[in-house]
Amino acid sequence: MAKKIPKGHPRYLSLSIREKLVHGLKKGIVVPHGLLAHGRGEAFDYLLGERTIDAALNAEKVACSLLLGSKDPVISVNGNVATLCCKEIVELSRVVNAKLEVNLYHRSQKRSRLIGKMLRRNGAIIVLGIQSDPRFFIEGISSDRKFVDEKGLISADTVLLGLEDGDRTEALVNSGKKVISVDLNPLSRTSQASTITIVDNLVRAIPNMINIARNLSNWDKSELLRLVSEFDNKLNLLHSMNIIRNGAGSST
Repeated sequence: MAKKIPKGHPRYLSLSIREKLVHGLKKGIVVPHGLLAHGRGEAFDYLLGERTIDAALNAEKVACSLLLGSKDPVISVNGNVATLCCKEIVELSRVVNAKLEVNLYHRSQKRSRLIGKMLRRNGAIIVLGIQSDPRFFIEGISSDRKFVDEKGLISADTVLLGLEDGDRTEALVNSGKKVISVDLNPLSRTSQASTITIVDNLVRAIPNMINIARNLSNWDKSELLRLVSEFDNKLNLLHSMNIIRNGAGSST
């Protein structure tokens, strides 16, 4: 990392995350647009008190239940996700037995390969989506993100998206897939269209989900899916919006 952040700095965690993204930008894994997306999310995180609220923790539990109860779950990885929590994403995929697929809005072969290489360095065995094949695509997406892997997002029944865009979320849902999103903005199209929305910072959500999934791994599938069926995402988003509206918590 180019700049060392003093651990005693009151904004140590936030500044460390920013530094990771800048480092990812220099390596060609993150694009400038990803920095803007992170800044927007960070503003919402301030209003959440930079903590995992109860609604998010519950959504993380239900999301893990859905992943563990699915036949063919896939975790979609972009540049920000790979940069911020590569090791954790690989570990989560292992715990819930999900495939990993690289999918980028600002797509290039070089960038896809860099992210694939980064995932493998962190323990991934198989990484899908490195090569785009125009024969396989999701209807309703105008960008290159529509091109997906035949063995991944095409056949997936459940998809975990981190830091996503609304049109792809809507298209995946319209294609019959269950979509879990991690999005700090409960008003975004991604949040509103998802089956389960986790209103939490990705760097907190993914480690939380690893621990939760381990605890749920021995549960009966019927019990896992019962939790999913009882979940109300609109109510989940309402709880999150109320926290933001009231400005609960304070940031330094």
